[in-house]
Amino acid sequence: MSQAAVGLGLAAAIVTAWLSLHVYGVFFHRWEAIDLIRAPVIVALQAWLGTGMFIVAHDAIHGSLAPGHPRLNRAVGQICVGLYAGFSFRRLAEKHRQHHATPGAASDPDFYAPSPSAMPPWFLAFFRRYFGLREFSIVTVVLAIYLLGFRASPINAAVFWGLPAILSALQLFTFGTYLPHRHEAQPFADHHRARSLDYPWLASLLACFHFGRHHQHHLSPATPWWRLPQV
Repeated sequence: MSQAAVGLGLAAAIVTAWLSLHVYGVFFHRWEAIDLIRAPVIVALQAWLGTGMFIVAHDAIHGSLAPGHPRLNRAVGQICVGLYAGFSFRRLAEKHRQHHATPGAASDPDFYAPSPSAMPPWFLAFFRRYFGLREFSIVTVVLAIYLLGFRASPINAAVFWGLPAILSALQLFTFGTYLPHRHEAQPFADHHRARSLDYPWLASLLACFHFGRHHQHHLSPATPWWRLPQV
């Protein structure tokens, strides 16, 4: 089976699962006693799938989602990041290419040069850099449509949309940016200034769709996320 067929099939499964949980959680979920168990599971799964949509879009940036089909890559990438929080695929692609051009340097949009080891200020800078006024405006409009047009529950929207979005941003940052690129006593192996997280296959998948194998990704950007464990 071709790389494009596998990649697009996995992308469709991730987006469909995320969208199904999103619609159910925001519009149809009814709270019961069992939600002490059920709600955290739904939130965690939705956060993980949201991380997956970003990883799919990331493969689209590198053209590894559907090799040789740039328009298809852009379309799928925009669907993923647009559904997630109104992001612009083009702008994300520009920043990510800069990250690969100057990893771990002051000009790297994913790096926090003032404090290259401290997580809280780095995450705050990371969040502000990507979630700007444009994204905030789009999310606000969609939220207003949900609440006023479709009479969605504010609690449902907060728990099953807002919370998973924040958790997935933290997950993506922690395992895909901070841990691989933070400064430690042991120096980086090369100019990519990236380390790989040596997790077992399942833990690697659950952590960040194998994106924690970050040095391998920098060495081979054309390798899709599902093939990184083989590199």
